Amino acid sequence: MRDRGKQSDAPAPDSPWSEVVPGLWMGGHEYTGRSGQPEFAVVRDEFDLVLTLLRLPGHGPDPGVEHHVWPIPDGPLDGTQLAGVMRLARTADEARDAGRRVLVRCYHGYNRSGLVVAHALIRAGSTAEDAIRLIRSRRSPWALHNALFVDYLHTGLDTARLLEELAE
Repeated sequence: MRDRGKQSDAPAPDSPWSEVVPGLWMGGHEYTGRSGQPEFAVVRDEFDLVLTLLRLPGHGPDPGVEHHVWPIPDGPLDGTQLAGVMRLARTADEARDAGRRVLVRCYHGYNRSGLVVAHALIRAGSTAEDAIRLIRSRRSPWALHNALFVDYLHTGLDTARLLEELAE
């Protein structure tokens, strides 16, 4: 699944991944390298846990690195997809609490990974607005430029999930 929505209008980030809070990173599969040209972000063993929301072959991680894959679109999510986002955020939160290095990634490391990381931060006590602001300051001003995902965070993923399931 490779639905990047309006993300193609967003410039590629200047790094493969960025640390949002100690132990919790967000990133993508492509970034702008030092030469100014696009480069692939390939995860080896830099992280203890990799949570992938868009899987592209050949981008890692290495065998032996715990890896969870939950492909979702960069657009409207159904109740099942939102439940998966919540599960990944809980997994990230628990791993970080255990002292593990966690990477949450999607295509550029802006929207889908931002949704999971923001929900993990909210679970840990941040407000939605504080989580969004922190992510944008640490990753990129383009992070969470998907207005629907920002709405999900302000509504609360639990509530958004219930509303989506009622609509189904």
